[in-house]
Amino acid sequence: MRLGATIPDFSAQTTQGPIQFYEWQGDSWCVLFSHPADFTPVCTTELGRIAVHDHEFKKRGVKVLAHSCDKLKSHSDWVADIKSYCLDIPGEFPYPIIADDTRELAVKLDMIDEENKNNEDEAMTVRALYIIGPDHKLKLSMLYPASTGRNVDEILRVIDSLQITSKLKVIATPANWTPGTKVMILPHVKDEELTKLFPKGVDRVSMPSGKSYVRTTEDY
Repeated sequence: MRLGATIPDFSAQTTQGPIQFYEWQGDSWCVLFSHPADFTPVCTTELGRIAVHDHEFKKRGVKVLAHSCDKLKSHSDWVADIKSYCLDIPGEFPYPIIADDTRELAVKLDMIDEENKNNEDEAMTVRALYIIGPDHKLKLSMLYPASTGRNVDEILRVIDSLQITSKLKVIATPANWTPGTKVMILPHVKDEELTKLFPKGVDRVSMPSGKSYVRTTEDY
């Protein structure tokens, strides 16, 4: 799916009961992520670490929803294994896992790998992770092969960036940005607007080209 695309509404059975996606999401942000299969080692670590950090997602107003092309009973049995492996998950498993054994939703959300996309027996969901805004639009996607697990800290970092830049539309976050460090001011912002927008100050970086396009601030 392309950035800015509207995630279609859908109904699904999950480990926490049936959901209608738009109603379930409400006005929250959402992380929707797929994994290749239940009872696989890398996926077990991923779902476990995301569960351990559930409080961090909640703090940001983000709901988490997992997806796999397996049956509901398989998901429920697997959750017990995940909790046994990740003993630092507090309380009940915190987020639902969609059962999509027909692969219908995986196809609709473009979560099937290219090599086997037309093979009903072999098609496998990739590690697709979609960050969806309250407007149901795709704000960011990350696609990993089955061999490579995700980094939960990076997921939280990009959520922080998306939420800050959606509120203050005249900034962007630079490479390796973390909350509390400097942000970049977008080139279309005129110099005469800077004092009003950033009263605590702006730093300008001189470039050999003579163009004044690198401007940073901690005032956000």
